[in-house]
Amino acid sequence: MAYFLISVSNRINLNLCIKYALAGFTNSISGLWTFCEIEEGDFVSFLYGAKVFNLYRVKEKTAVRSAEYLPPWPPVTFKMSGKTYYFPFRITLEPIRKFEEAMVRPEFAYVAENLLLRGGYRKTHFQADQTTLQSVSQMGYLCDQKPEPLNMSEPEAFIPRFTWDKSKIFNPEVFGFQELILQTLLRHFLSNIRNLQNIFISIGLKSFAPESFEILGEKALAEGHIDILIKESTPRGLSRKIIIEVKTANAKTQDSDQLCGYVKEIGDECLSGILIAGNFSKKALIAAKDRKVKTFTYRLGDIKTDGLYSFMELREKIQLNEM
Repeated sequence: MAYFLISVSNRINLNLCIKYALAGFTNSISGLWTFCEIEEGDFVSFLYGAKVFNLYRVKEKTAVRSAEYLPPWPPVTFKMSGKTYYFPFRITLEPIRKFEEAMVRPEFAYVAENLLLRGGYRKTHFQADQTTLQSVSQMGYLCDQKPEPLNMSEPEAFIPRFTWDKSKIFNPEVFGFQELILQTLLRHFLSNIRNLQNIFISIGLKSFAPESFEILGEKALAEGHIDILIKESTPRGLSRKIIIEVKTANAKTQDSDQLCGYVKEIGDECLSGILIAGNFSKKALIAAKDRKVKTFTYRLGDIKTDGLYSFMELREKIQLNEM
């Protein structure tokens, strides 16, 4: 199970989220990305104003039609873009613990570092590590207050889908496939112990136990952003890591350079750097091998580029092949 901090845009929306134990994500690719990232059984807290609020377990995920007319959140218009968004992607939560804690606490260091290196939120959610979850599981007190029921008729639900055919995009029900979604598919794929063990064997780390590692989403560094971070869940003496760069299309020689920069920044505790792409040219493959970057291609089974696929369908189809 994973733990996420969900960014909330304003205090009114935060109060509504807490009142109804409900999280909502906008009709944007970022909103759908968050909806796909978080699974039933995961843990979440709300993040607003450099403070973290409460701990919840995810009970249910639902995408609803006509969400612009449904409570509890009114549509939001962003000043910079002038675009108006509403909240079709919704997650019902079970309150576990009640607290309000500042992000400056050392327990939130993993996420706080992401925020600082990003120069602010500018992201719908942040995945925290298991150490953070262990800490917040002892904060505040157990919540014995039930959320208020949201009085509205049963909304019509739908399953969001992805396509490679731009003519079939229909917000918020059909989105074009993007790298963010591929990163999430791979994170979920690698969260399977057997899949992770196969990767460890492929990259020469068969002596390491995959169950002692956790798979985390995007991690900010001074040099850029790691797409996927594999790290020891409970480091003892050493905090060993594996970093992954993801490309939806063909890999380029500079992708290996970028990945090597991340490996160098992490230092001796980085066990390996992995580059996953749709394909590798001969030149890109030679560049990766020269830099000791491990290379894999991904495949999404027998998909058709003009087809429509749910996240779960894509998750069942994804495969990795060592180059």
